Amino acid sequence: MFSSTIDQSLSKEKLSNLKYYKYSSIDRSLLSRYVLRHYWDWAIGLFPMNMAPNLITLIGFTFILMNVALAYWKAPSLDIDENPPRWIYFSYALGIWLYSTFDNVDGRQARRTKSSSPLGELFDHGCDALNTVFSLVMQAGALGSGHSRATVLLVIIETFGFYLSTQEEYHTGTLYLGYVNAPTEGIVLALVVFTISGIYGPAIWRTPVGHVIPNVPSSIASMSFSYGWIALVGVFLLLTHIPLCFYSMFKACRKQGKPFISTMATECSPIVIYCIAIHSWCMSSYSYILSHRNFIPFAVAIGIVFGRMASKIILAHLTKSSFPKFTVLLIPLVLGAAIANLPKIPGMPRLFTPQSELLYIYGFLIFATVVYLRWAIAVINAFCSYLGINCFSIVSSKTELSSKTN
Repeated sequence: MFSSTIDQSLSKEKLSNLKYYKYSSIDRSLLSRYVLRHYWDWAIGLFPMNMAPNLITLIGFTFILMNVALAYWKAPSLDIDENPPRWIYFSYALGIWLYSTFDNVDGRQARRTKSSSPLGELFDHGCDALNTVFSLVMQAGALGSGHSRATVLLVIIETFGFYLSTQEEYHTGTLYLGYVNAPTEGIVLALVVFTISGIYGPAIWRTPVGHVIPNVPSSIASMSFSYGWIALVGVFLLLTHIPLCFYSMFKACRKQGKPFISTMATECSPIVIYCIAIHSWCMSSYSYILSHRNFIPFAVAIGIVFGRMASKIILAHLTKSSFPKFTVLLIPLVLGAAIANLPKIPGMPRLFTPQSELLYIYGFLIFATVVYLRWAIAVINAFCSYLGINCFSIVSSKTELSSKTN
């Protein structure tokens, strides 16, 4: 069922476009330029020269996976009422910091070992895409937002923003990070949130804004800091990130002679379907994801779906292929949302019980994991075969493509 899709996206003709690859990025972050850059330059010295950049990326990502597993084990409700041990939040802080460090060191390792490749960009961005939802599990727990609409909205906001950035890179050929961006300032702010929760407990984020900051409008004063954080992220996305991404893509489409409106409508349809399905499923009065505290396995499943969606865009960018408009992993997500809302239609039965919905979610998770890994392994093998490299070790004798960089 999936082999033809994999073969089409990795044909010899499309893989041959890898020889035109040249990594391009712009990072406007002042924090990166004047502070963190010096830390990353020091940290690269801790890694041996024979360590492959992709191995560094993978090890960094395992810190996120371990903390998601820790959240599921020790704090599955993501709520302050659960009162988990405080050291969990320090573990979140350490994990996100190590992930960020490894994520920024891998490119430096590629340059100093002359092992840069298109696979490095795909592997790096693929892990970042998976981390987008996975790290939100930890953020929800640290903020004490629990199994609530606020947590669901946080997932939608973050994934939509990441999708647009990836879509923008597809059209412009350049990864643009603004003066305030998620990979730098976002991670540092998350680190601060985790640390404060470790010291004072997540209940501190339930404090109304007006109790700490005087003379603010009543609508803001009554808002808790946890909801204020989510609102701030949403406002930032709406007022800065989304308009800038669309403006960059508008210029790119005009330069390439593409119709902007129809292009955006088609290319944004996967993420719109993704977000609507998540919200309608979780918010349905006939769903038990929030009421029975089953959000973590659901989040991991939809995180894998998003990882596939974003990584397919990067793959299309690297191989100069058409924009991917569909992934089979959306099917169980949309189907689950439909089942959860089926009883809203007069005369239709209620198919989900707490037990059957949880079984469906775990089945969804297993299906997503198998399909994603099968696809990822096929892509990695195809890249390695064409480029004459290994994914997790450095081939010292290989001849590098002169156009490759990272």
